[in-house]
Amino acid sequence: MTKLTAIVLAGGRSSRMGQDKALIPIQGVALLELVCGIAARCADTVYVVTPWQERYQHLILPKCQFIREVPLFGEEMPLNGPLIGFAQGLAHVETEWVLLLACDLPKLQVYVLQEWKAFLDGVGDEAIAALAHHSKGWEPLCGFYHSRCLPNLLNFIHQGGRSFQDWLQQNPVQILPVPEPSMLFNCNTPEDLLIVNR
Repeated sequence: MTKLTAIVLAGGRSSRMGQDKALIPIQGVALLELVCGIAARCADTVYVVTPWQERYQHLILPKCQFIREVPLFGEEMPLNGPLIGFAQGLAHVETEWVLLLACDLPKLQVYVLQEWKAFLDGVGDEAIAALAHHSKGWEPLCGFYHSRCLPNLLNFIHQGGRSFQDWLQQNPVQILPVPEPSMLFNCNTPEDLLIVNR
């Protein structure tokens, strides 16, 4: 079975939610704790990339290690964005494949992630990632990346790139089947939270 590292990004400002999304309870469990628990069932190591490590120290995060996100090129924190947070986490990865997850995915399904993991052995050598695709483009924050993409990613960032979609459009990506589209639901606003808690 493919050895796997998971990276969970928890560096967003949560401006649309009005409070830190990572700490919002979903059925009594903080969202970051929920996502990390699922990641730990799929991966051998889980990294949480965040500039606010102290906020989350009290959470129960098995198999998780924090990576402190730092400012890049003199930019102000926490405005790096997910692409740079991912690059900073990816620099620590020693496995061939990485599962990247946002911290705001309340409907993640372990069995789908495990099915996707089994699919990785058949991904072509040229692909930098294996991701779900929909009408708005790739789903970059719930899928798999090959660790060899780091030099390519850093080059893109050094040229001023900050968009996952722009980066992925420049590279070969394997499409993953999505048996449960709801698992890609991002909880970004109070209205989204009402949907989750129905």
